[in-house]
Amino acid sequence: MNLEHINALKALLSTSKKIAIVPHKNPDGDAIGSTLALCHYLNSKNHKAVIVSPNDFPKFLKWMPGNEAILNFEKENSQSKKALEEADIVFTLDFNHLGRVGQMTKTLEGLDTTFVMVDHHQQPSDYAEIMYSDVNMSSTCEMVYNLISYLGDLDSINKDMANCIYTGIMTDTGSFKFKATTSNTHRVIADLMDRGAEGTEIHHRIYDTNSPSRLHLLGCALKNMVILEEFNTAYITLSQAELDKYNYEKGDTEGFVNYGLTLEGIRFAVIFIENKEEGILKISFRSVGDFSVNEFARNHFDGGGHTNAAGGRSEKSISETTTYFKSLLPKYKESLTA
Repeated sequence: MNLEHINALKALLSTSKKIAIVPHKNPDGDAIGSTLALCHYLNSKNHKAVIVSPNDFPKFLKWMPGNEAILNFEKENSQSKKALEEADIVFTLDFNHLGRVGQMTKTLEGLDTTFVMVDHHQQPSDYAEIMYSDVNMSSTCEMVYNLISYLGDLDSINKDMANCIYTGIMTDTGSFKFKATTSNTHRVIADLMDRGAEGTEIHHRIYDTNSPSRLHLLGCALKNMVILEEFNTAYITLSQAELDKYNYEKGDTEGFVNYGLTLEGIRFAVIFIENKEEGILKISFRSVGDFSVNEFARNHFDGGGHTNAAGGRSEKSISETTTYFKSLLPKYKESLTA
């Protein structure tokens, strides 16, 4: 974050403000962890901050300190709009384009307020007056930690904030194994633990609380896996009927796409998940090495993200989408097999 924007943010926060904090649609651990940590911090500094989420978030995140106060734009629409329209400042966290908030997009675009973006995804748009954008960061939660440091307030990080920040870093780095995990990431984690973050308990709450139906859904997903050895690629499909059969709840498919990358030689893994309510297939892309799923998703599936982790969408059926997906792979064979 450059000095000009740090000073601008300090000036903006020098007096008490009404603040709305917004994560992306279908928020994950990094989105919820970063927004909660920032909300705790701002409220400790005599601001009136509230989180407005585009929709609900997974059950395995609903232990996090302060999560019960998050407004759901879909279910608490009038209250959410009121909070956004009254805000002196809107922080957008873990996304860099207003299209990532679904039905909230029009509301945000119509606001006459100051936007502050904190995000680590590639190719940010320019809607925010104050930006902290760094694609080399492990997570938005690590950036929130840095943001508090830039404001000279690291000592204000308490146990609740530490647990929130730890959660986002842990989930977005795949428990600290992804390429974006740096030595500084580990130094941040160490400091968070010194401030009360409970790493073992957080890991248990996130990863060790399966339901029988989720494990059955995982079995279904693995049974559906298709391996394309010629392209070092594996993909999984899940239809709406299969989700319904196993009583799918939001967050149940988290991490399923990564199973493809556990296979020897596989460099590109994808999952296609049908969502009848929205009329789309939601797609997650993962890779190892230098193959950019961000570029692949942007070029072909109206998506984007990071070099090794991205998302996309399709309005066609599973069979049509996977046929199209397979037709693209010959163009990328050299980079997938080199």
